[in-house]
Amino acid sequence: MAHRRCLHVLSRHAAALLSLKTPPTLPFSTSISLKGLTPFQHRSLISSTLGPTNWSHYRHFSSNKNDDEGEDVDEDEDEETADESYEGEEIGDTVPDLGREYTLEEKEAEAAEIGYKVLGPLRKSDRVFKKYEPAFAVVQIGSHQFKVSNGDSIFTERLKFCEVNDKLILNKVLLLGSQHQTIIGRPMVPDAAVHAVVEEHALDAKVIIFKKKRRKNYRRTKGHRQELTKLRIVDIQGIEKRVEVATAA
Repeated sequence: MAHRRCLHVLSRHAAALLSLKTPPTLPFSTSISLKGLTPFQHRSLISSTLGPTNWSHYRHFSSNKNDDEGEDVDEDEDEETADESYEGEEIGDTVPDLGREYTLEEKEAEAAEIGYKVLGPLRKSDRVFKKYEPAFAVVQIGSHQFKVSNGDSIFTERLKFCEVNDKLILNKVLLLGSQHQTIIGRPMVPDAAVHAVVEEHALDAKVIIFKKKRRKNYRRTKGHRQELTKLRIVDIQGIEKRVEVATAA
């Protein structure tokens, strides 16, 4: 196999010389015996007969018989990938920017799809917190539903485009109820809204994900903490909230 590789190297060197349009100085009339020579002796023989050459690449000799074929395949794959990348640049394929900025209309549309609307930061002059009122509502935020009353606090998945102390309107109201009436939406209740204030953005307790495949020496342990937003319900609108006052007999 060593002789075969040396012959392959000689053919490559001859091809390189022909590509450079330089007349070969190897005396082909003389017979060269390749048997019994090591690769180092072959290289010294080539350098003594051909003189110094400026080849663009060199071959690495290895004891693995599949190295030559594997390297040829790798070169072909590199050329194909280079062609594909060049074609992609011509077409104009671009990687989407993950940190893109949203416009005001896009923020409002995405927030409305989730089920809320940002009114702005809470001011000191705003008197939003009220006493308890005997009314409740069922609101939908994202893919979750919550039964809330005035003064309750709930934890939802992290809401985008809002900060702490921002006032929100939860406009996906599915049901309203009080001591005197109950309003069921189809699927939403018209002219109904639940006002809330963002109290904090927090992380949920860590959840451990453990994977194991028996008899395979495979164990993977990961942890996850879900991002949450804490909301304080301050008002429910869209239903009559009458309070009966007990009279002394």
